[in-house]
Amino acid sequence: MAKKFSGSEVGNVVEMPAAKATEAAQKDKAARKPAKAKGFDIEAATLPESIIDAAYHSGGYPYGKRMKRKRYSRELQPLQIELQKLMRWVQKEGERIVIVFEGRDGAGKGGTISRFTQHLNPRHARIVALSKPSDTEMGQWYFQRYAAEMPTAGEMVFFDRSWYNRAGVEPVMGFCTPAQTEHFLREAPAFDGMLARDGIRLIKLFLTIGREMQMTRLHARWHDPLKRWKLSPMDFEAIPHFDDYSRAFDAMLGRTSTEDAPWFVVRSNDKLRARLNAIRHVLRAIPYKDKDETAIGALDDKVVISVARYLDKGGEPEG
Repeated sequence: MAKKFSGSEVGNVVEMPAAKATEAAQKDKAARKPAKAKGFDIEAATLPESIIDAAYHSGGYPYGKRMKRKRYSRELQPLQIELQKLMRWVQKEGERIVIVFEGRDGAGKGGTISRFTQHLNPRHARIVALSKPSDTEMGQWYFQRYAAEMPTAGEMVFFDRSWYNRAGVEPVMGFCTPAQTEHFLREAPAFDGMLARDGIRLIKLFLTIGREMQMTRLHARWHDPLKRWKLSPMDFEAIPHFDDYSRAFDAMLGRTSTEDAPWFVVRSNDKLRARLNAIRHVLRAIPYKDKDETAIGALDDKVVISVARYLDKGGEPEG
C-alpha cells in the first residue's frame, strides 16, 4: 500500500491509502537507503571512492550497468523521428501540449528536454524556464505567470521546472510559508484540471536520482567550466537538504497526482535510459497520426513508474 497525504480537497485526486502499509513501506525504504556518504566537498579535486562507488546504485536504482552510448544513439533516432510526426500532428490539428519536468537538482531535466526538442521547430516547440518572480509577479495570483506561458493552438511547451516550485524548492528553502504550501497542494490539482478540461494535454514527469549520484553530478558541474553556469545557489543546498526535499517531493507527488494530470516518476541515475524512456512515455500518451509502435519500442517500467507504485515502494530516498 502507498503513502497517504491528507489535506487535498479537490475531486479526482489519486488517493494514496496509508493504513497498515505505511509501516511496510517504511521498512522497504529503510532497506534501500544508501550508506551515508561522508566527506562531500564540491570544490575537492576528486570525490571519495565511497561516493563514486555508491553513485550509480544510489536511491535503489534497478540496473547494475550503464546503457552503452552506441545503443542509446541507435534507439534515440527513431524516437526523435516520431517526435517530428507528433509535432506535425499538433500543428495540423491545433493541439496544445504541456510537458512539465520537475525533480532533483542534477537529475537531468535540461538534458532530457533538449533531446525532445533537438530536431523540433523552436517556433512550435517552446521551452519555459522562468527565473525567480519579480516584485509585481509576487503580488499576483501564484499561477498567473505560468498560465501566461500556456501554448496556443499547434504548440508544445516544455516547462523546465514549473508552478510545482511551491511544493519543492520554495518550502524547503523557506521562500514560502507552510500555509502557502498547503494552499498550493490543495489548489494545484484544480489548476491542472482546468488546463486539461480546456483541452490542453498535460504530462507531468518527475526525475529523481540518489544522493550519491546527485553529489557526483553537482561535483562534475563545478569542475567543468562549460557547465558551472548550471549551478545556482539552490544547488549548493541540495545535499544538506536532501531528506527535506524527499519529504516535500513525496507530499507533492502523493497529493497532486490526479486522473486529469497524473505524475510519472523517471528514475534518472542513468541519463541515457531516462531520456529514452521519458520520450517513449510521452509518445505513448498522445494519440498522434501514423504512430509507429515498433519504432517507439517498449517502455521500461523499471525507469518510468506510476506515482502509486513509487510511493508504495517507499517514495523518495532518505538517508
